[in-house]
Amino acid sequence: MSVLISYVLLGLSLSAPIGPINAAQLDKGIKSGFLHAWLLGVGALLADVLYMMLVYLGVAHFLNTSFMKTFLWLFGCFVLTYTGIESVLNAGKLTTSQKKADESVFKSFISGFFMSVSNPLTILFWLGIYGSILAKTAASYSTNELMLYSCAMIIGILLWDLTMAAIASSFRRFLTTALLSFISIVSGLSLIGFGVYFGVQAYILLFQ
Repeated sequence: MSVLISYVLLGLSLSAPIGPINAAQLDKGIKSGFLHAWLLGVGALLADVLYMMLVYLGVAHFLNTSFMKTFLWLFGCFVLTYTGIESVLNAGKLTTSQKKADESVFKSFISGFFMSVSNPLTILFWLGIYGSILAKTAASYSTNELMLYSCAMIIGILLWDLTMAAIASSFRRFLTTALLSFISIVSGLSLIGFGVYFGVQAYILLFQ
């Protein structure tokens, strides 16, 4: 049981560092409420699970080729920059009483998935972290135990998503319209910053 809990804690700690997903979840929770923020996190989690499966199946090395890394850096640049610009442009239209139904929950889920699946750092992260965990765990445990511990990591990530969604949606009720707009602008600029970083990485790969 203690080993299982340690993998849940590992999933929590892997999700905690601030990145584009956490920034987007905060923005989504403040603007649209708990469900939208949580489903954005679930969409990102689906991308994590996809890459975990690819690492498990041994085909993730294809994603580590120069062509795929360049493509994903560029695609990630587009997704994050577009999302950030949209957040900044819509900041002035926000009100504290804005209806949560203005945007579909499916769009939140899909944006979380594409934001994560197009992030080369996600690929490198799971190649490095999950790849090493896979090698270590496979040497000590059976396949069933390996799947159980992988699920424990996913539960940890899911718990973090719930926490982020709850925090972001709780902020909503205490915010004025001006502060709501300001946070949306800062969050949008943060996403644009990540997008620019991805674009620079693509440029380096293309022209190095």
